[in-house]
Amino acid sequence: MVTSTPAPPEGGESTGPVPRYETLATVAAQIAAIDELIGLARLSIRVYDMDLSRMGWNDPARARSLAAFLRASPVARLEIIVQDTGWIERSCPRLTQLLKYQGHAVAIKRSGDDARSAMDPLLIVDGVHFLHRFHIGQPRAALSIGDPAAATPLVTRFDAISETAEPGISPTTLGL
Repeated sequence: MVTSTPAPPEGGESTGPVPRYETLATVAAQIAAIDELIGLARLSIRVYDMDLSRMGWNDPARARSLAAFLRASPVARLEIIVQDTGWIERSCPRLTQLLKYQGHAVAIKRSGDDARSAMDPLLIVDGVHFLHRFHIGQPRAALSIGDPAAATPLVTRFDAISETAEPGISPTTLGL
């Protein structure tokens, strides 16, 4: 008999990543963690940052990973909220190209007035994994993989930031 749900591996255990939590002390470790999290993404990548300028968002390998994530599923979504879109517009052509060609799946917004005081960048993947930098002025961050309960407060916080976000960068150029 053929089923649409694949059988679990031997022993019936989940094939997801082994849950883990770690504190990261350097920006380099955070950049590596972002790449790891993008590799785990199946449905959504949600980013909140001041302007994306510090964490390798214009890196060619990162752009390829994001494009592969978006191509892998018709429901995959990338939502980015920044306080200032200027750096992305001036210095991040790979991300703006991704927005142009995958505009149905990518949104880049500007944070609303209520969120402008938030100084702790975060990345949430599939509502389960996250990287949370405690403060933009400090290099310390928390990485959590495979723990939806730990991610829930940050998902709620991101949802609140997203509700007040304003349009940021459009995938199309309008004008005369």
